[in-house]
Amino acid sequence: MEALKRFIVIAVLLTGLVSKAHGQNIFIKYLKYTLMDTSPPAKPKFIGYPTLAYAPETDWELGISGLLVYRAKQDTNNRLSEVKTFSFVTLQQQYGTVLEHALYTDQNQFYFRGELRFQSFPIEYYGIGPHTNPDLHVIVNTNELRVRERVLYQFAPSWFTGFEADFQRLSKVSIDWEDKEQDIGIPLGSEGSGNLSLGYGIVYDNLHNVLNPREGAYLELAYLGSRTGWGSRYSFNTVQTDLRVYHPVRKRNVLATQFVGQFGAGDIPFNALAQMGGEQLMRGYYRGRYRDQNYAALQLEYRMLPFPFAKRWGASVFAGSGLVFPSFNDVSTDYLRWAVGAGPRFLLFPKKDVYNRLDVAFTKEGMGFYFHIGEAF
Repeated sequence: MEALKRFIVIAVLLTGLVSKAHGQNIFIKYLKYTLMDTSPPAKPKFIGYPTLAYAPETDWELGISGLLVYRAKQDTNNRLSEVKTFSFVTLQQQYGTVLEHALYTDQNQFYFRGELRFQSFPIEYYGIGPHTNPDLHVIVNTNELRVRERVLYQFAPSWFTGFEADFQRLSKVSIDWEDKEQDIGIPLGSEGSGNLSLGYGIVYDNLHNVLNPREGAYLELAYLGSRTGWGSRYSFNTVQTDLRVYHPVRKRNVLATQFVGQFGAGDIPFNALAQMGGEQLMRGYYRGRYRDQNYAALQLEYRMLPFPFAKRWGASVFAGSGLVFPSFNDVSTDYLRWAVGAGPRFLLFPKKDVYNRLDVAFTKEGMGFYFHIGEAF
């Protein structure tokens, strides 16, 4: 906690040391730029800000985030593109940098969606399967590099298809077994690995605002294959699907539904297995708390954006259920896990309809807090 205290003290001091510009405090100017959102709807908008958050994966997390939103050629008929950056350090001695993007060209002809992630991230590994012991885990120390990219072409209104690639590399891997090898099992890839998966995807997307969809649907179906013949450590296949439907309720509210599935076959290293948990789906579970060859999850979220009595404040409530399983022959309702939660929303960019979210999620095994710009899905 001493690191957290020092961070807070430094942040307060830096805030108080901002200089004057034309008789007006730069900090006040920045707040006005951020909160007033006086720029025209078609103009690009950038915001950078420090973050302080808590999640099961990280304990307390200190970071710096940036968000750029724009429309191609500043045409409001084009969909809203976004670029998000995030650098962080945690009290669990984790650090890293993440760059995510969802970009549309003019007339939405091409669609680029992906992420670049590097992190030194000691993780808790509980083993593989739907019934791993929450009190039995080991620490895996590793450096992780991941690059995922989709390059898609619009071949019909709202329909995109094209190439997908996913590269994952684990290096400097060490596991603090503490005589737990027999209980947990040494996973494939525990010595580190690099795997390049290539494939093909099809996407239906008629959402106008990727950060806060209010109406429409998103469907992605992708096949990815990794082969030792093109430099991967292991050979395996995965099929991934992501279905989201958004239904407006009255003028302000939205009922959002998402189904996600990842189904694999072959020699899949433990870091590439389907994993439950994180800040988007099955919130409240440590990401990777459950992992296996296959994963399916469904979540519902009701968003009040904003409240009728507040111009910039709203809230969301959500619930989800999911399971991991080794094969379709072994699926059982005993594998199901649940997560519920809620959180306030603040309208950060009124002219672009973009909100900040703070979610508190509860599960049978604990809880988590998540602070982000844009909705979870």
